[in-house]
Amino acid sequence: MNWTRPVPEPDKTEVLVCTKCRMTDDPVDGIRPGAALFSALDAMDWPDGVSFRPVECLSNCTRGCSIVLRGGAERWSYVYGNLTPDMAETVLDGVTRYQATADGLVPWRERPEHFRKNCIARIPPLEFPE
Repeated sequence: MNWTRPVPEPDKTEVLVCTKCRMTDDPVDGIRPGAALFSALDAMDWPDGVSFRPVECLSNCTRGCSIVLRGGAERWSYVYGNLTPDMAETVLDGVTRYQATADGLVPWRERPEHFRKNCIARIPPLEFPE
């Protein structure tokens, strides 16, 4: 079986935003918080090399709005949760810091506080050195 998947280029960063995420049982004005976060991010000015897209579900339902940061095959990826639609600036700050690294490892103290306290997972690069 040949498992292939697109891998962002080394100098590119991709942000995946769960649009199904919700923090309560009912959407606000018919819009789920995850979709509202995506809309807020869509309206921002992003650094060169950063792309983002909506995804249906990140299976992190108990942790509010969630995103994934991932880069090329040699960069670490992260899943962050407990975000709210009004945290677009926090996401922009974290993504900008991530984008500036070669390996995806932003020193802990340099991450936005929310990212320090709400990292769900850190995933090794596809090309992980032995």
